[in-house]
Amino acid sequence: MDMPKLWLVLALSILISLGPSSTGMTKTVRDVTWGSVFKLLNTAYEVRLHSHDVKYGSGSGQQSVTGLQEKEDVNSHWQVKGTTVYGANRGEPVLCGSKVRLEHPPTEKNLHSHHFSSPLSRHQEVSAFGDAGEGDSGDVWEVVCKGSSWKRDQTVQFRHIDTSVYLGVSGNTFGRPINGQYEVVGLPHSDASTHWLTQEGIFIHPSEKPGSWAKSNSEHTEL
Repeated sequence: MDMPKLWLVLALSILISLGPSSTGMTKTVRDVTWGSVFKLLNTAYEVRLHSHDVKYGSGSGQQSVTGLQEKEDVNSHWQVKGTTVYGANRGEPVLCGSKVRLEHPPTEKNLHSHHFSSPLSRHQEVSAFGDAGEGDSGDVWEVVCKGSSWKRDQTVQFRHIDTSVYLGVSGNTFGRPINGQYEVVGLPHSDASTHWLTQEGIFIHPSEKPGSWAKSNSEHTEL
């Protein structure tokens, strides 16, 4: 793991231990910005998008992606990034319709989908894929939202570019070794289970320089 990402993981771990009284933030409407790191809450099932170094026992065999009820787990953080085709200006608002990658900082893999069946519901599998944030076209998602930009207090949907499915939750839960975690899938149509709300995170401002993710001037909410 390179030094900027090491600092990011350390910052997330430290901020988790601080609790809400240490942030001093007031709740206002703001944009989600390129380079920010945050959690995503599925509003239908009230679980956070999550990954970990546990591979699927079927399908692709890639790293699993689930929905987790626990709020504090550092493995529920994702960083919004541009793609090799669609660039991104760090700290600028992510516009509706943008093509994005969502990287999982602890494992440096991207949110991914492809034509494999999910293990429980047999919808399309969603996994974490790639090496040091580099994967393939299956990592690219379109931000589907209302208005001009992705707002932190409004739900958003993610449509997979390669296969046109929507990121959602099936409602099924896994047994061991990830007991009680919800199955995250790609669904052919948008519905209540494909809506996500931005939660706790570190939100980057345009004036910040690359590598400054963990600096104290980064705006953050409780992680």
